[in-house]
Amino acid sequence: MKNKERLIILIALLAIVIFLLADLRDDFIHGGGILHLGFEALMALIALSGVFVILRGSFKLKKNLEQTQIKLVAQEEATDEWRKRAQIHITGLSAEIARQLNDWGLSAAEKEIAFMLLKGLSLREIANIRGTNEKTTRAQATIIYQKSNLSGRADLSAFFLEDLLG
Repeated sequence: MKNKERLIILIALLAIVIFLLADLRDDFIHGGGILHLGFEALMALIALSGVFVILRGSFKLKKNLEQTQIKLVAQEEATDEWRKRAQIHITGLSAEIARQLNDWGLSAAEKEIAFMLLKGLSLREIANIRGTNEKTTRAQATIIYQKSNLSGRADLSAFFLEDLLG
């Protein structure tokens, strides 16, 4: 349930409680029957319970969101730290991958696609990024595999990553 919906329900339940309590007071003053008074009191209690349930849920959601944000910040910091430690290696690996793609005789477009394939992008995502047709991207990927004598995306990734993983 979204915050706006939760707020609307909360306001409606509070209005119901207020109106029921006002009616209950009026009925009590004018000698309403015990069964009627009890029924209205029960309805007010049920509506008030709904208010508490919604408020409790809102506070839990807020607490969970804060904890998730803390975890996300910690994860982003850990990722940044890893990148800083590995930057020299990443730069060197990127340069060596580019050198190998040159050795295979890939065109500039094919090199761009090869890097995106190594990053794990789908052919559709690559086509969208490059503003081309997915069939064109698929054909270019096939040419990359042919020029490199590799059988597909997994072999392309393994060619560069296999020795890194020990």
